[in-house]
Amino acid sequence: MSAARMATAGAVVLALVGVASAAVRPGRLRGFDVDAFGHLPVLDGGRLKPIDSLARNSLLVIRGRQGFAFERRSVSADEWLLEVLFRGEVADRQPIFVIDDPDVLGLLGLRQTSERYHSFQVLEPRLQEIQRQANSARAIDGKLRTRFQAAIVNLFDRLVLYWKLRNTVQLGQAPLEAEIEARNGPGAVQRQESLAKLAAFRPVPPPGGGDQWLSVGEALQAARSAPLDPAFEPLASLASSWDAQDAARFNRAVADLRSAIGARQPEALSRADSECLFNRAQPFYAGLVIYVVSLLVLFTSWLWKRELLQPAAFGLLAAGALVHTAGLVARILLQGRPPVTNLYSSAVFVGWSAVVLGIVLEQLYRRGFVTAIAAAAGSASLIIAQHLGADGDTMEMMRAVLDSNFWLATHVVTITIGYSGTFLAGALAIGYALRKQLVPRLDPTATRTLVSMTYGIVCFALFFSFVGTVLGGIWADQSWGRFWGWDPKENGALLIVLWNALILHARWGGYVRERGIMAMAIFGNVVTSLSWFGVNMLGIGLHSYGFIESAFWALSAFIASQLLLMVLCMLPRQFWRAAAQRHRPGEAL
Repeated sequence: MSAARMATAGAVVLALVGVASAAVRPGRLRGFDVDAFGHLPVLDGGRLKPIDSLARNSLLVIRGRQGFAFERRSVSADEWLLEVLFRGEVADRQPIFVIDDPDVLGLLGLRQTSERYHSFQVLEPRLQEIQRQANSARAIDGKLRTRFQAAIVNLFDRLVLYWKLRNTVQLGQAPLEAEIEARNGPGAVQRQESLAKLAAFRPVPPPGGGDQWLSVGEALQAARSAPLDPAFEPLASLASSWDAQDAARFNRAVADLRSAIGARQPEALSRADSECLFNRAQPFYAGLVIYVVSLLVLFTSWLWKRELLQPAAFGLLAAGALVHTAGLVARILLQGRPPVTNLYSSAVFVGWSAVVLGIVLEQLYRRGFVTAIAAAAGSASLIIAQHLGADGDTMEMMRAVLDSNFWLATHVVTITIGYSGTFLAGALAIGYALRKQLVPRLDPTATRTLVSMTYGIVCFALFFSFVGTVLGGIWADQSWGRFWGWDPKENGALLIVLWNALILHARWGGYVRERGIMAMAIFGNVVTSLSWFGVNMLGIGLHSYGFIESAFWALSAFIASQLLLMVLCMLPRQFWRAAAQRHRPGEAL
């Protein structure tokens, strides 16, 4: 085996071993099998998921991270949720609410310091004022709210989520065991109704099978006139043992509760175990890291040991693609849906398609720079996905307008491949523009190859975007009774088709040559980004299900950067050197 192939294979193996090590099940925390607790399934947001996913998503929404430091140690999402559910007095002291807005800090009587995180205990005295301000802000359209109004609504929503979690299993600090004993006593009806109303999730499996999981309050209401559900005993034991910090009893309670759920819902346990493995592995984050490392290794190869580092960078790109693919397949199996169901999954799929196309191009041309472009495209799309996933559960139940396996598998996936192709063509064109201005000596053959690849990818993107748009019309006819309705999303998809067709026709007609086709390919990024994200931010039309208020400035900055790159593409090669030669020192300007 040649040194280059050994470098490629070694890079692949090292990257995959690193990802596999991250998926290893963690040990017990001070004797508590917290990981086993995280594997227990619950019903939340219309779907069954492990408590681990519930904890991670909830903490991500509240704090923006899936873990934090408290009292000089790291706290995982599962441990945090245990504290919230069963030791509220501890959870209330943990700094999990991020507050950046100075006006919100002023409302709370807090000084603006480097400390951004605050506990529920600190915020509790001003809850009524926060609620009053949030209710006032909700009366205003979301697009017209001030920075303070948007921030106070966001803070209140996070406080509501925390309060619901805190009162899902136990009302206040009342032990679940005492609630069970007093289920037919005075005041029990009101407490049970409160537990049912405040429940953030449903932890009790349906007694007779089926999908109707129960909240603690609903199960207690049912137990007023029927025998107590067998799942209650281990659940109550779990609550009291964590409160007493009795590890042995806690572990027995988790095992008993798992057995009780498995007797009724064995498939739920299996799916929860699989999703926990997915959560630990974090394939898309791992893929992002591998793509970035691939990019750094390739940059280094331009300065040192090119014959070894360039194949190693390609091996890392391939390893990232394998991890990326495994993550996509896992999501498909866990959801039972096609790979594209929301904006988050579309970002993941666009990046995957761009990387796979880049690997094919690199294998065909073996120039090295395609590895850089594919790694940059993959990492950029996964960074976008990371930000889109900050709103919580990325495997949420689909909206009714998307709840169609056949049409999702045809229209949405096909047109997303068209997005990927258009973005990859734009990325290749950006590489052309930067290479033209930064590389001291250009290889004409490599330049022609880059232009040829861009042209071929535009043809690929035109085909898939056109077919995807036609399939979207068929979907619309089946779902809404009309093939085309000039909806903003439909118009955006049509613009991508027309722009790719315009690039090809401009080249065929001789209106543009090398620089022109590359500048037009860069503008394809603008067209695609507006179709992908821009139309969602309009908040109108049948496709306005992905509104992201905070994305406006990011999208504006991206468009501005693409326009600047177009200018750079059209300028003469290393134009600043030509200007310096015209105005040498001592000459009049």
